[in-house]
Amino acid sequence: MKIFLDTADIESIKRANDTGLLDGITTNPSKVLESGKKFYDVIKEICQIVKGPVSAEAVAVKAEDIVKEAVIIAGIAPNVVIKVPMTHEGLKASFMLKEKGIKVNVTMVFAADQVLLALKTNPTFVSIVISRLDKIGGDVVALINDSVKIKQNYGFNGEILAASIKNRANVIDCMKAGIDIVTLPENIFFDMFNHPQTEYGLREFDVAWDNVKKAGLA
Repeated sequence: MKIFLDTADIESIKRANDTGLLDGITTNPSKVLESGKKFYDVIKEICQIVKGPVSAEAVAVKAEDIVKEAVIIAGIAPNVVIKVPMTHEGLKASFMLKEKGIKVNVTMVFAADQVLLALKTNPTFVSIVISRLDKIGGDVVALINDSVKIKQNYGFNGEILAASIKNRANVIDCMKAGIDIVTLPENIFFDMFNHPQTEYGLREFDVAWDNVKKAGLA
């Protein structure tokens, strides 16, 4: 499973990228606003740090306008992926962008039938949005499992990307189901390194090593 960071914060991206475990980045207008930087500048800077895919959102409504906007954004760097909405116009744009050789991430997907429609446009990614569904009492685990099953049933190439993840349990559900990619906030990414028993065991080893040295056995 690939791990993306969901942010436009440059320092967060550098910290995660330094682990060698980061596969890509997703952003959205809210993340860019939080960064306090101009949209094109921040996307360019991210692409200079991260070798993997960097998803940036086209916000136009009509398919033709989405494509015009996407062509400009995609020109920032070769690893840019254009996020388009799970709408009639967004999926039209997905087809059109694929013909232009521009990678697409269909986003704001909340149901199994939406997953199917999005995958039929042959995008690079289809982003199922976890926390928003959870807020309205939707069955998050069912969506995760159904998305993987739909892709497998029909042999689609697009990768299923689980977005807006808010806890490690969501990540584990995605791992069990065989989700292709999760995109995480920095705190969850680094929390995955931790477990109380890991810390406890390492402290025990430190004490034992001190005793080894005191005994002159080092």
